[in-house]
Amino acid sequence: MKPASPHSCDPEACPLVAGWQQSLATAGPAAHALLAAIASDHAPALAAHFYKVMLNDSRASRSMSHDQVRVRLQPAMQRWLTGLLGATPDDVEQLLAAQRVIGDVHARVGIPVDLVTRGTRVLKQRIFSLIVEQAGHGETAHAAIASLTASFDIALEGMTLAYSNARERSSRTDAAYRLFSLVQNVSTERERQRALLLDWENTLLYALASTGRMPGFQSLASSEFGLWFTHKGIPSFGESTETNQVLHLIAEVDQLLEHTLSSHEDATLRAAQLQDVRMKVGQVRNLLGMLFERIGELDAGCDALTNLLNRRFLPTVLRREIELAEKSAGSFAVLLLDLDHFKHINDAHGHESGDRALQHVAGILTQFTRGSDYVFRYGGEEFVVVLVAVDQRQALVIAEGLCRRIADSPVALADGQLLDVSSSIGVAMYDGHPDYERVMARADAAMYQAKKQGRNRVVLGDEGLPTAPGRAALQRG
Repeated sequence: MKPASPHSCDPEACPLVAGWQQSLATAGPAAHALLAAIASDHAPALAAHFYKVMLNDSRASRSMSHDQVRVRLQPAMQRWLTGLLGATPDDVEQLLAAQRVIGDVHARVGIPVDLVTRGTRVLKQRIFSLIVEQAGHGETAHAAIASLTASFDIALEGMTLAYSNARERSSRTDAAYRLFSLVQNVSTERERQRALLLDWENTLLYALASTGRMPGFQSLASSEFGLWFTHKGIPSFGESTETNQVLHLIAEVDQLLEHTLSSHEDATLRAAQLQDVRMKVGQVRNLLGMLFERIGELDAGCDALTNLLNRRFLPTVLRREIELAEKSAGSFAVLLLDLDHFKHINDAHGHESGDRALQHVAGILTQFTRGSDYVFRYGGEEFVVVLVAVDQRQALVIAEGLCRRIADSPVALADGQLLDVSSSIGVAMYDGHPDYERVMARADAAMYQAKKQGRNRVVLGDEGLPTAPGRAALQRG
């Protein structure tokens, strides 16, 4: 047996590795053979039992469907069981590293730790019964039970350790996200949102005064102000009694309007109902002022070159959009954009020109996306745009428009020369999976295909596209 090397595992993992190796060495070959045989014969049934227990809890059923369990999760659980039950001391470091990856994924997706603990407890009980059936109550059975218990407990400890670390990182980032508010200039943003709210109210009153009817009128929730508040305002201010009041008032306004605009009651009653709408909009305006006063003048936590959002906030935004999409049965899209031949720009014109190109494209992305959308500098010459509350058609129209505007807008260099630039854009729609890495991976694969197909184009990502080479996980914390 090779003992855990202090150089091959971190201080948190080394004690777990040593303990696991010791328990396997103590069990002996007969116990090891018994556990390996149980894995070989019973892994499919054990995996099915595990997910039956999991899906009985509504918290798990929100994160996984029966099809996902059957096609992807049960085979993965079978491999996990085979790895643990067939483990040797030499396998332990690799196995523990795998448990920590699983813990990270559980944290991203939001699977509660107690559900996983419950599932492993039920699995252990089932395997204990199989051990007794096959080996009775003798020495081999006792050694196998002790080894199984240690393996499951240490694997779960490794998962929980990674889960706790990941959740702590996420909490710190979420807090920083509120602190370094998306509201980059509080006074300017306050006036902009007040103006949008006033414009919506004036449009409503003008149209009613002139025609008395409002076919297709935009609700307050779906107005530019409403989208901004739901997707950007609440994360910036943090959830509070005031933000919940604003959401409640917006819903009440839209409910009143739906009744008022569809009714055929006399003008006096309609005027009274509209006065109620205006009163509630005034309450929204007052609450908004309080929220902006509270947030204060804060630094925006932006990329220094482009003044776009820092990529460290991307997981926070994607988790929020997934939560909103699940609540509203809506969708959102991720655009991953890469400047074409950027290395050539730096080599031929210098890094200052490359910086100008990045700033130029950042300006286009900011100008031609909605106030409720998010634009990030993802790294190097890559940008990410999160388009909120869009379907596939709308996402593609916006992406094609951005691609065209970038190609049609040369960069003015310091010497007066105009430099043509273009971009390759991958588009991925949220598909209902709770892990934000999935939508990022599809956007990455689509962007890679856009480059392969000749650049300066938009490609829609789907599960059929090959994974982009060198695809890395989102930067953590």
